[in-house]
Amino acid sequence: MSAATQPSDRPKTGVALIGSTGSIGTQTLDVLRNLPNRFRLVSIAAGNNLTLLADQIDEFQPALAVHGVPDRTPPRTRAGTRYGSGERALIEAVTHPDVDIVVIASSGHAALRPACEAITAGKAIALANKEIIVCAGQIIMPLARERGIFLRPIDSEHSAIWQCLGQAHNREIAHITLTASGGPFRTTPLDQLATMTTADALNHPTWSMGDKITVDSATMANKGLELIEARWLFDVEPDRVGAVIHPQSIVHSIVTFVDGSQLAQMSWPDMRIPIQLALTHPERCETPHRPLDLATVGALEFGPLDEARYPAFRLAREAIIAGGSYPTAYSIADELAVAAFLRGAIGFTDIAHALELTLERHEPLNVSTLDAVLDTVHVETARAAEIVASVATGRGR
Repeated sequence: MSAATQPSDRPKTGVALIGSTGSIGTQTLDVLRNLPNRFRLVSIAAGNNLTLLADQIDEFQPALAVHGVPDRTPPRTRAGTRYGSGERALIEAVTHPDVDIVVIASSGHAALRPACEAITAGKAIALANKEIIVCAGQIIMPLARERGIFLRPIDSEHSAIWQCLGQAHNREIAHITLTASGGPFRTTPLDQLATMTTADALNHPTWSMGDKITVDSATMANKGLELIEARWLFDVEPDRVGAVIHPQSIVHSIVTFVDGSQLAQMSWPDMRIPIQLALTHPERCETPHRPLDLATVGALEFGPLDEARYPAFRLAREAIIAGGSYPTAYSIADELAVAAFLRGAIGFTDIAHALELTLERHEPLNVSTLDAVLDTVHVETARAAEIVASVATGRGR
């Protein structure tokens, strides 16, 4: 059904969008544009791109807008929209009485408490933020189950797993296989990886994403974070989740069941497909995108993930096996190391080196409550910053 023929007699679903100016956020707005009779944007939140935020507010006319620059306002304001900044305003945005579903498209840890508050308020959650589950899966998932809320994954891999599982019980799952494109350095000689530049790392062969996740795809830290997420989202032990290299990015994940059968989900590498499904679930709607044509795609390749090429993936597995605060340390160290790489302070292979040093020197911390997790984030940010700085100056060698 096209946008023009969407039924207009049903109440529109109220959406809160957190991280509206990033890659997932802007693609979420594409989905809302395509389904104007189905959804309305109630609240919107962004970081410091106030010019783009102002444009989005003009177009979608939300009731509430939140930004991450407390001492500034967008270049234009709208009379019918209230403005705010900070955590309290973000919580108001996700718990607004007219909001039915919250899309968490931001990265980082700022949305941790708002996510918990949205779940407590009974809002449906469409989740693209990795850090929320990586750092607080042990808190978020029991809270969601208690409130009868399933977190609808937006990541293409976890959306694929969700679709393949259907009504299957956990005991029927033998193994979950994430697929990875291999990034831009899949065939680069190992002895040349240290010389790869920021421009090289951002030249992804199949996906169009933000800078941070694109670099994570090059190191395979993204697949490591997805492994940790899958452990919590689908309640499976770490040894029941793995990854394979699939350069075409057509198959997004594979679920192997105890009877030996496998289900895989396939689509073009376009994030708007899983975003739309997370919003419209349990229904599926037409999209303006071309359908997948396997005859056009041709051969689909799969191969093992080489941990010598991608040590960041191995380190993520070690972090989830260690448990506790180790995944939080891994997540924060990756965020800081990638930021350092993007600004030219460290080299490409230094990212994994910083992750390894962080895990080696990590002192386990309490992560049994949300406040404890947030305290851990604060402590580990300081620790990881020191390690990344030492790597940048050569002292971490």
